[in-house]
Amino acid sequence: MKKILIVEDDRRIAQNIFRGLATENFEAEIAYDGITGKQLALDKKFDLILLDVNLPGMKGYDVCQQIRIYKPSIPIIMLTAFGEIEDKVEGLSSGANDYIVKPFDFRELLARINAALRVSGLINPETSDRILKIADLEMNTGTKQVMRGGKIIELTAKEFALLEYFLLHRGRVVSKMDLAEHVWHLNFDPGTNVVEVYINYLRKKVDKDFTIKLIHTRPGMGYIMKEE
Repeated sequence: MKKILIVEDDRRIAQNIFRGLATENFEAEIAYDGITGKQLALDKKFDLILLDVNLPGMKGYDVCQQIRIYKPSIPIIMLTAFGEIEDKVEGLSSGANDYIVKPFDFRELLARINAALRVSGLINPETSDRILKIADLEMNTGTKQVMRGGKIIELTAKEFALLEYFLLHRGRVVSKMDLAEHVWHLNFDPGTNVVEVYINYLRKKVDKDFTIKLIHTRPGMGYIMKEE
């Protein structure tokens, strides 16, 4: 299991990344300031570091430079709210392998992590695709292909993300708040019906023409994906 260090002072962002990595079978550890992040990076063995720029105690650029002195080959991806060319140049010049601007979709971050690990030789590109299954429904997260009963199902990007979240949490009830936060990366607004709308879209594509239904409503709690 690959181990990733998250150095991010925004606790909500750090926890969201932590949970997302856990669902992808990564082990992760969090540091909420630059000094702690630098110390953990130097004292422990990590396969990759996610490093925020604007950190208390010690800025991300400085942390990156210090890590590079002692661990020149470890992949480092910088996370920042600053998207100007000068900021990107400074981040890459300090030793980062890649740079991603907030807010970002977790799937993009995951793709960049896997790309960095492949370049460093820590992931075999032939085995990086992941197959998620339930009943006769199958999703290939690498090729982005979804099939049910041998039939290809065409999904939009957001429908794919929603189905992927259900598959990763199959057999467990997920709330509207969970879906809003992890699929749309929004703070949940009880007045919006965007979750219900997309659940309806997804049901029409993956359940409507099949006897066994997979997406079920749990009144007052949320939704669950299971054979029922």
